[in-house]
Amino acid sequence: MRFDRLKIISGNAHRGLAAEICDRLFIELGDAKISQFADGESYIQIKENVRGADVFVIQPTCNPVNNHVMELLLIIDALRRSSADRITAVLPYFGYARQDRKDRPRVPISARVVASLLERSGCDRILALDLHAAQIQGFFDIPVDHLFATPVMMDHFRQHPVDDLTVVSPDAGGVERARAFAKRVNAPLAIIDKRRDEPNVAEIMNIIGSVEGRNCILIDDLIDTAGTLVKGADALISQGAKSVMACATHGVLSGEAVERIEKSQIRQVVLTNSIPVRPEAQASSKIKVLSVAPLLARAIQSIHGETSISILFE
Repeated sequence: MRFDRLKIISGNAHRGLAAEICDRLFIELGDAKISQFADGESYIQIKENVRGADVFVIQPTCNPVNNHVMELLLIIDALRRSSADRITAVLPYFGYARQDRKDRPRVPISARVVASLLERSGCDRILALDLHAAQIQGFFDIPVDHLFATPVMMDHFRQHPVDDLTVVSPDAGGVERARAFAKRVNAPLAIIDKRRDEPNVAEIMNIIGSVEGRNCILIDDLIDTAGTLVKGADALISQGAKSVMACATHGVLSGEAVERIEKSQIRQVVLTNSIPVRPEAQASSKIKVLSVAPLLARAIQSIHGETSISILFE
């Protein structure tokens, strides 16, 4: 094996997930000091020898996004200057992923900028989970392993099967994701046609496909304000759906998202711990959180051992 020294380093974004991954790999979490000066600047010091090591940095770039992005860049730079042999940024959640195109005059392609910064800081490889758009992989000129949380979700629904199931995409852009899930559970597919006039505001238009008398699962990559989710559930119920559940990898849950879910007609929301779950979400009877630590640990093990990770997609 070329990389015989596996190290896991965590930023401050999600140390709990990093600890879970280390438990799965039977290794200790790497020793790094990550703090802030009084003026808000980040301070990074790697507290152990990483010379010649194969280092994986666990850091979802979630809220506060800019702090966690900068922290990740500085950790990578510190590792490069400490002569780590290979540095892989593990991004359970990739912030700025929704800014992946120039959709208005005089706006940046922010996802491309972040990708460039990661490369310039010295990152050798990216391990990402459920990118908002798969084409973001093309923003990088280094290898990208793109995982999906579908196996984690499938395990959950095998243990908790749903009768008369219809899988629903909340918009046209998510059809491929929803179709893949529907194929795995052998269920029909429906699509919600909506128009988004402003960021984080969605207007439900109509439903393509039959949902009358069906138990519906809305499939998406993330839930932010939950406005789209709640309106989608209302539209499905109005068309005769028996019940509505939702399933998403990333529980961003900004603002009043949890309160909206609690007051909605949604029976259950299934998320993963790609992002630290807010206390009010943990306390919610409607929100179920699944761990992606086993999935990420297996991917890290495969990359370190230079074996294929394609088995993780089966």
